[in-house]
Amino acid sequence: MISVETSNPRAILNQQREFFITGKTKDVDFRLTQLKTLKQLVIDNKADIIKALNADLHKPEFEAYATEIGVIKEINYAIKNILNWTKPQKATVPWDLFPYSAKIHPEPLGIVLIIGPWNYPFYLMIAPLVGAIASGNCAIIKPSELAPHTANLLSELISKYFLPEYITVAQGGVETSQKLLAEKFDHIFFTGGTAIAKIVMAAAAKHLTPVTLELGGKSPCIVDTEINLEQTIRRITWGKFINAGQTCIAPDYLLVNKKIKPDLVNGLKKCLQEFYGETPATSPDFARIISKKHFDRLANFLKCGEIIAGGETNPEELYIAPTLLDHISLADPIMEEEIFGPILPIIEYTDIDEAINLINSKPKPLALYLFSENKNLQQRILQTTSSGGVCINDTVMQVAVSSLPFGGVGDSGIGSYHGKAGFDTFSHYKSVLKNSFRLDINWRYAPYQGKLPLLKRLIGG
Repeated sequence: MISVETSNPRAILNQQREFFITGKTKDVDFRLTQLKTLKQLVIDNKADIIKALNADLHKPEFEAYATEIGVIKEINYAIKNILNWTKPQKATVPWDLFPYSAKIHPEPLGIVLIIGPWNYPFYLMIAPLVGAIASGNCAIIKPSELAPHTANLLSELISKYFLPEYITVAQGGVETSQKLLAEKFDHIFFTGGTAIAKIVMAAAAKHLTPVTLELGGKSPCIVDTEINLEQTIRRITWGKFINAGQTCIAPDYLLVNKKIKPDLVNGLKKCLQEFYGETPATSPDFARIISKKHFDRLANFLKCGEIIAGGETNPEELYIAPTLLDHISLADPIMEEEIFGPILPIIEYTDIDEAINLINSKPKPLALYLFSENKNLQQRILQTTSSGGVCINDTVMQVAVSSLPFGGVGDSGIGSYHGKAGFDTFSHYKSVLKNSFRLDINWRYAPYQGKLPLLKRLIGG
């Protein structure tokens, strides 16, 4: 279904351009007010947000607060820092260009399109919107049709709290996305998979529209011997199985030192039982798979290797138990694409070079995890691998730090956001050089006779 107000994207785009041209969004007080309004939207409607997330993903209330409503922290960070972010910054000018002065002015790009995914359907729409608002843009946001309850709620709330010529929601499926991508935006921000990202980037290229692509990939998790075993187990289990593993930065597979593997595996089994009970299907703390299509894809992965914990499925409830797999071959389908579900392959290594070579043989992931207190190993992993981000001795928590840019590299994405990085993504930094009429040295003007030696001294050659 396409919402009435966005059945004609060009019409709403024209409205937003007219509104943007008024200059209202460039006013910092206006931006602050809108950020506070966005915060109030979240606070006022927490119960409805939790209900929608539960309907779409069977998301537990705790996870809804921690990973979706927690976007309030991102809004607060922008409110706190926006005055500093928007200030023109002085730039140095060479002495020989006296009396020039130079500044760099951040300015909004204009009209931005934000296309969101289904796995965190509230947070991953609101978090980039924070950057768009803070930097003074108008926005059209397109939530995923695979999370319809959250998409409907977003449409209702955005239209209630914001003018459509400023921020509006475009609902619908592929047809809506195609109509939007056919239009010229000033920036497109996309969160999702690599295949759709290529379509988005190709469409953007026709208009020379810059893009930010937040993708994913097979995020490895290396487990060394120099660890606190109990804490390592709990942190891996939590990071992998929140939202039933449907997290772009979830540990995708474990690379475990052979010496510690038996203890780690036993610990993971016990931890799964501690977290979700004997029967995770009845646990109020375990989410469900978003759709039958994704369920079938994940169920097929269960044929790989050997199931050593979990493995139960219920297609009617879109339930796949938290599962551990052993004896995985690198040629197995589960090692060819991002899992994005509650299945964790465990691969052992004898020498760390094996783990590094495996990681480097695959496209660059969005996240890399290392559990080790060995500082030399920490430094070696940082220097010999490439990933969007790294988290040492924990999982997923890097996303909670607003001062850290969040984004991928290579196949895992282009560009970043969160905090200042989000402001930068939706801003153009305009260079401004200013001269004075108090002084005008004539060394650059014709006629040039006799002036070349001075010029050579000035340029140093």
